Amino acid sequence: MARISDETRARNEQAIRAAMDRLLRGDLPPGGKTDLKTLAAEAGVTRTGFYPKKNRDGTTRPGPYQHLAEEFERRLAVLRDAGDIVDPREGQIARLKAENANLRERVVRRDNRIAELVEFQTLALSRLVAQHAEITRLRKQAAATTNVRRLPGPGSRTAAGGTSN
Repeated sequence: MARISDETRARNEQAIRAAMDRLLRGDLPPGGKTDLKTLAAEAGVTRTGFYPKKNRDGTTRPGPYQHLAEEFERRLAVLRDAGDIVDPREGQIARLKAENANLRERVVRRDNRIAELVEFQTLALSRLVAQHAEITRLRKQAAATTNVRRLPGPGSRTAAGGTSN
């Protein structure tokens, strides 16, 4: 692989730093993330320059832009630790997780309320059935007894003494 000139390396580093600043401000391209792949694409350099290289004898040496990749990761970590979310998708994920937790809590509360209402309904229905059975029993008992006299209904025209006008 051919080596790049100092001038090209300096230009590339300027482009990487400019792209780094944009990404860390949250100015992401469509489909981009705050990662090295997007950084390389935005700066117009290959991603391989951010990683260590192997010499022919098997030893490793830093990639030409590895120090910038480390700086990018450090700055990103500082922003995340400070609570600043650079990637809008991370913010959206955090918001959706919070909303999901809230909705789950609401579902649990509603399930508990429904269980209470079903229990109340069952109790109310059993009481109504018991009252109906008692009324039916009392009506049968009253009909079977001969010494019970029926009172006139609200629509009858009898005097208070039981005689008609």
